[in-house]
Amino acid sequence: MEELKEDCGVALIRLLKPLSYYQEKYGTWMYGLNKLYLMMEKQHNRGQEGAGMACVKLDTEAGSEYMFRERAEGSNAITEIFGKVHDSYAAVEAQNLIDVEYAKENLPFAGELYMGHLRYSTTGKSGITYVHPFLRRNNWKAKNLCFCGNFNMTNVDEVFHQLTQQGQFPRIYSDTYIMLELMGHRLDREVERNFNAAKEYGLENTAITSYIEQHVDMKNVLQTTMPRFDGGYVVCGVTGSGEMFSMRDPWGIRPAFYYKDDEIVVLASERPVLQTTFDLECDDVLELQPGQALMVKKDGECLVEQIITPKETAPCSFERIYFSRGSDRDIYAERERLGELLVPSVLKAIDGDLLHTVFSYIPNTAEVAYYGLQNGLTKYLDRQKIKQIECLGHIPTHEELEAILNVRVRAEKVAWKDIKLRTFIAEGNSRNDLASHVYDITYGSIEPHVDNLVVIDDSIVRGTTLKKSILRILNRLHPKKIVIVSSAPQIRYPDYYGIDMPRLEEFCVFRATIALLKERGLAHIIHATYKSCLQQLKAKDVPMQNCVRMLYEPFSVEEINQQIVKMLRPSGVTTPIELVFQSIEGLHHAIPKHQGDWYFTGYYPTQGGTKSCNQSFINYYEQEELGK
Repeated sequence: MEELKEDCGVALIRLLKPLSYYQEKYGTWMYGLNKLYLMMEKQHNRGQEGAGMACVKLDTEAGSEYMFRERAEGSNAITEIFGKVHDSYAAVEAQNLIDVEYAKENLPFAGELYMGHLRYSTTGKSGITYVHPFLRRNNWKAKNLCFCGNFNMTNVDEVFHQLTQQGQFPRIYSDTYIMLELMGHRLDREVERNFNAAKEYGLENTAITSYIEQHVDMKNVLQTTMPRFDGGYVVCGVTGSGEMFSMRDPWGIRPAFYYKDDEIVVLASERPVLQTTFDLECDDVLELQPGQALMVKKDGECLVEQIITPKETAPCSFERIYFSRGSDRDIYAERERLGELLVPSVLKAIDGDLLHTVFSYIPNTAEVAYYGLQNGLTKYLDRQKIKQIECLGHIPTHEELEAILNVRVRAEKVAWKDIKLRTFIAEGNSRNDLASHVYDITYGSIEPHVDNLVVIDDSIVRGTTLKKSILRILNRLHPKKIVIVSSAPQIRYPDYYGIDMPRLEEFCVFRATIALLKERGLAHIIHATYKSCLQQLKAKDVPMQNCVRMLYEPFSVEEINQQIVKMLRPSGVTTPIELVFQSIEGLHHAIPKHQGDWYFTGYYPTQGGTKSCNQSFINYYEQEELGK
């Protein structure tokens, strides 16, 4: 019900054949450019604040451009950047536009390496300078680096300090810029290593350049750069001399998938993107494993190397619940299981009264979990019908069978997203009234004051939309009871690896817990948590503990749920309301291979995540508690 943002989507294409090959086989030398467009559009869900693309031409003559970049802001950025590229071809004569040699020599973005990026900001920073890819120029081809990624680093301050202690002077304090400069610095060293080797072999002038471009080893660059960073990431890059690479964090927090044949090497943030774009089977696409890098050398040799030893892996479960495309084979099955596992809790919430309960979902991303819930309820109902028939003790009459079999899971499309809330109305009451009309309802879909209404969502984060819109709208149907179901567990802790959930006070679960502590005379726990967080940040050379977990220990999930309902209930709404959340056990059962559950449990896979969570509570306490 509340849009979350995740930073970002990536796409890489390396053409392994000359452009003439694609002209002959596919009818255009723009094969790589067109496929990049498709890959980026298929990942539009991962970034609507900006987009960028880059291209490298191989084997160009000195004096001609070989590295191209285009970037734009806004939800139409993909269309804009590709439109600019094609606009640059508008003045080209038709015969030249289909001439491969002419295109290779004269047209921008007529190359063999392509890289694309879609951006969602998790920092609040905007402007074209923050849109990937970033570019680091040099007069030596091999030292040119174009870089992008899906990441958020939790130890930028430590890396920044290391760089300044070494005498470097970064111009911008951001993880992307610092990583670009650090990686660029290591690339410079790698080029110089090969320069010295070439000199020792007696090579001179352009022979040295050729040697460098044939022997640059991106593995060396990554091994001397990436171990410094704590966070979730998939970083991608291309160099001016034709190297391409992508690396995944050693915890496996952020996803990456790739495919290779004799024509192409491609990588994207999601598997279905590659399947649809290149007409592949699910098993054709491979997942880049934690700490691994996919590297393609200038000559087209493709390598997958272990750069950093895998840590205790913690792939992000929220990717599976919410962000990644539900068309992925495994994600679809996982979301269905999440819904089905909620059946016992939902039945408890409606006192088992399926005859007088209508089920629906909001928003569309919750649809697959809704199907799972439906399937689970149908199985439960079938078992109940079998028991009823068996308990009759005689051959049932037609009427008896009809009465038993006519009980079904009642599913309706109760809510429709009608408009998108705009921000041009600034006055509070007007904005709240507008928000209450974001969704419309299907009148007559339930029997007033008789039917329960159960609505499933994929997650409940801030609760703002529930309070200002959803609950008030659903109440117009006058249900006997409203049950809001989350296919994810209670979100209790911020994320620092790429999802836009950085502040504790944004979470309705956290706010409800603080309120409970104060109501029940347990406010000293809030102060003790603050002191413990301060101590943790001062401690040196010891594993950091997440002290924020102390806040939740006095209460059950149900107690917090009841407090959330009190907090989110709109004024004037008297209908009974109940919240049902997925359990942690259910989450792990449904998504067994993605154990990254720090949003729900507070167990961060990295020390940087734990440190950031403690710092987040300190910020909250000093601003909200001490500041009063």
